[in-house]
Amino acid sequence: MDIDKTLSALNNPVRRQILAWLKDRSNFPPALPEHADLSGVCVGYIQERANLSQSTISTYMRLLKDAGLVTSERHGQWTFYRRNEDAIKAALKILAEEL
Repeated sequence: MDIDKTLSALNNPVRRQILAWLKDRSNFPPALPEHADLSGVCVGYIQERANLSQSTISTYMRLLKDAGLVTSERHGQWTFYRRNEDAIKAALKILAEEL
């Protein structure tokens, strides 16, 4: 894990808020029936909740993914994101040990 990349990804209040929202799927509208069996949240719902442009949210999600804090899964034209709990726990452990 690159802790510097992780800290860089977390150095934005909206990105931290997105991670907090992703803790609970009920923070977003219900999944479409054809996506009901998928875990994660459609990027469109994240964009809607954050009230930011699609390009900004795409950049934010790419940074969170590059840091390993979220994973993504593509289904047709939709990309679904979910937290990577193992990576988040590892980052917190590293910070606790280093600080």
